[in-house]
Amino acid sequence: WLCVQPAIAQQTHVVLDGQSGGRTFDGLGALSAGASTRLLVDYPEPQRSQILDYLFKPGYGASLQHLKVEVGGDVNSTDGAESSHMRTREDRDYTRGYEWWLMVEAHKRNPNIILDILPWGAPNWVRGKNRLYTPEMAEYMADFIAAARDKYGLTIRYAGVWNETLHDPDYVKELHEALERHHLDVKLVCCDLYPGEGKGQWSIADEIRTDSTLNAAVDAIGVHYPLDEHGKVTTTEAARQSGKPLWASEDQPNGGGGPIVSRTWLIGGRILAHLYNRNYLEGAMTKTEIWSPITSYYDNLAAPNSGLMYANTPWSGSYDVQSTIWVTAHTTQFAQPGWKYLDSSSGNLPNKGTYVTLKSPNQKDWSVILETIGAKESQPVSFTVTGRLAVGTVNIWETNANKIFEHVAEVHPQNGAFVYIFEPESIYSLTTTTGQGKGDAQPPAQSPFPLPYADNFEQTALKHQPKYLADQDGAFEAQPCSGRAGNCLEQVISEKPIPWGPLPDPFTMAGDAVWRDYCVAADVHFLTAAPAVLMGRIDTADVFQDGSARWPSGYILRLKPDGAWELLSATFKKPVATLAAGSAQIDKTQWHHLELRFRGQQVKASLDGAVLAAVDDGTHAHGMFGIGTEWDHIQFDNLQVMP
Repeated sequence: WLCVQPAIAQQTHVVLDGQSGGRTFDGLGALSAGASTRLLVDYPEPQRSQILDYLFKPGYGASLQHLKVEVGGDVNSTDGAESSHMRTREDRDYTRGYEWWLMVEAHKRNPNIILDILPWGAPNWVRGKNRLYTPEMAEYMADFIAAARDKYGLTIRYAGVWNETLHDPDYVKELHEALERHHLDVKLVCCDLYPGEGKGQWSIADEIRTDSTLNAAVDAIGVHYPLDEHGKVTTTEAARQSGKPLWASEDQPNGGGGPIVSRTWLIGGRILAHLYNRNYLEGAMTKTEIWSPITSYYDNLAAPNSGLMYANTPWSGSYDVQSTIWVTAHTTQFAQPGWKYLDSSSGNLPNKGTYVTLKSPNQKDWSVILETIGAKESQPVSFTVTGRLAVGTVNIWETNANKIFEHVAEVHPQNGAFVYIFEPESIYSLTTTTGQGKGDAQPPAQSPFPLPYADNFEQTALKHQPKYLADQDGAFEAQPCSGRAGNCLEQVISEKPIPWGPLPDPFTMAGDAVWRDYCVAADVHFLTAAPAVLMGRIDTADVFQDGSARWPSGYILRLKPDGAWELLSATFKKPVATLAAGSAQIDKTQWHHLELRFRGQQVKASLDGAVLAAVDDGTHAHGMFGIGTEWDHIQFDNLQVMP
C-alpha cells in the first residue's frame, strides 16, 4: 500500500502582539454609482429586501461598513445617467433616482454605516470656466448633504470632489468653505484619481505639504485602482507621511481594466481576498470601496458584472450571492471601523499568502484575516498571543472553492499559543469575537425579459422612471400627456449637463440582448424641435467603446417634427450607415406612431401604419430596444414590443 499525504510547507511562526503599532482601520464599503443600482429598485419583495440584507445587514452577508453614492447629474456616468436633485438653481426634488432610497435602506439595516458621496457630472447651470469647479457646484453638493439630513435623517460623513478628474486646489478649498458655511460636519476626500491622471493620483499629498489652507481642507486621500501597470501599489512616500488616512476609494478585482466575467471563487473571490489585505500591507490604505455593491444594470453596458452581488433581472426576482460577498464578510464581520491594525503581526506568508491582524478598541478582542491565494500546499502557522490580547477561544472561518464562509474550527490556545494548518487558495478569519452569521435566503430561478412587453406609464409615479427602462443620458420621466389624457414618458433635460465621460444623445433602453425577430413601437409627440428616436437590436450600449458616438450600436429610426426621417445602422468606431431616408407629410402638433420590425435580415420602419422603408441588413442580428431624442423635451406613450 502506498499512502500519499498532502503537501505541507514548513511551519511559520506569528506573534500576535497587542502592543504593536498600526494605522486605524476605516472599514470596507462599496460604491453605488454609474447607474450600477438602477434595476435593484424594481425588484419585487421579498427578493429586494433579501438582496439588501446580503449587502448591508450586520452578521448576515457582506455587512458593508461604508456606502458611497453618486451625486447624480442626468449624464452618463458609466452604465447610465443618475438623476439630479437640482436641475436649475430653483429646482429641488429629493425623490428623484434611487440613491436616497438605497442610503435609507442601508442605514435601516446598519445604523452605523458610514455614508460618502461623489459627483461624476452635474447640471449645466453650475458650469464655469473650469466646468464643474465653481462656487455653484460647491452649493450643489452642500444642498445634497443638507437634504440627506433634513429629508431622510441621514448623516453624510465624507464628500469627494469630482470622479477621476484632475482636481483644482482652489475648488477643494471652496467646497470645504461651503460645507463650513452651511454648518455641515462633512470631511473632504481628495481626489479620486485613476493611475496616470494629471500629476499622479497621489499628487494632492505633495500639494498639501506647501499649502496649509489646502491641507486643512483635505481630511483623507482617496485614489482609484491603486496599482500601476506592473501590478505594484502606487502609494507615494509623501502620501504615507501626510498624516491623512489613505483609501482605495474605488477598487475592483479587475483592477479597473475590464470586466470580471464571473464572481466565482476561482475568478473574482480569490482576487478580492488578496486585494483587501494587499491594499494595507503594500499601500497603507485603511479603507477599500468596491465599485459596485451590486450589478443591477444590463449586461451590454460598460464593465459588466462589477458588483459584489449580481441582480439585473427584476422581472424574475432572481439574484446571485457571489463569492465576493463572503470574501468581504471575512473582514467586515470580524473587525469594525476604529479597530487598529497591528503592523508587526501582519505580513506575507513564505509560501504565498498574506495576513493582517487587527485589535478592537477594548484592547483585547482581535481578528486575523489570512489568505493563501497562489499557494500550492498547506501551510502550518503557529501563533503566540501576547501584549494583553485575549487568549480565549479562537473561532476560525474559511472560504474557498469548496467551502463558503464556514465556521471550520474552535481553537483553545495553550499558554497563549496554538497551531493551525491553512489550506491553499483559501481565505480565513481567526477571531476572539462572536456574532458572525451567514444569510440563507434563496432566490427564484432566472427568467427572460417579459415578451410581449407594454407600458403606457399610467402606473408610473409622476416625475419618476418606469420599471426596467435604463436612462443612458438625460432623464425620461412620467409627465402628464400633452394633447391626450393620462401619463406619458417625457425626456426632460434641455441643456447638456457637464459630463465626466462620453456624452451620447439622450436614450433609455430595456429588453433582452438575445432578441432577434420582434417589433418595437411607440406613440410620439413633439414638444420642441427635437426628433423622436426609436431603437432596436441594440447589441451594445457601452458608449465608452466610442466616445464620440451619439447612439448605441443598433438600428436607429429618427423622425423630425417637419417629417424628415432616416433609418440608420450605428456601430461603434465605424461611420453611421444611412439605410434609408425621406420625408413624410405630418402634423407636428399631433401624436404619431412609430414602428421598427425585424425579421432575419429585414428591417422595416413604419410611420402611422405606412411603411417608410424595408431594407436588408445583417449588421445587427440581435439586441435590446430603446427610445431617445436630442437634448430637449419630447413625449412617448404606449411603448410596446411584440414577438
